[in-house]
Amino acid sequence: MPYINVKLNTKESDDLREKIVDIVLENTTSILNKKKEVTSVLLEFFSSKSWSIGGVNSPTFYLDIKITKGTNTKEQKAKYIEKTYEDFKELLGEINPASYIVIDEVDGDSWGFEARTQEYRYIKSKL
Repeated sequence: MPYINVKLNTKESDDLREKIVDIVLENTTSILNKKKEVTSVLLEFFSSKSWSIGGVNSPTFYLDIKITKGTNTKEQKAKYIEKTYEDFKELLGEINPASYIVIDEVDGDSWGFEARTQEYRYIKSKL
């Protein structure tokens, strides 16, 4: 049940929004083995003038994904970061190397959906 927030400093368009959501959903389901139907993606576009790296305005993005702690290996997370970065670079063109992807691992008892924690779902699945 990932929650994903993507921020970009590029001009907003429906076409770009659709392609980014496709990239994020594909990598999240195929690499991290998460369920598409409970993956939430929020995209935010910002003016290139409002975002600088090292005091310089340059094309960049920030992706933050929250997943349940212990549900993915280090290798899966590394592959997710690498593939997602490369896909964004291919889509957006030259981007600043300081474009970040952060995987936040949240304890299963600290979040959930449909009024149930992830820990509850896990325990229930083992009964």
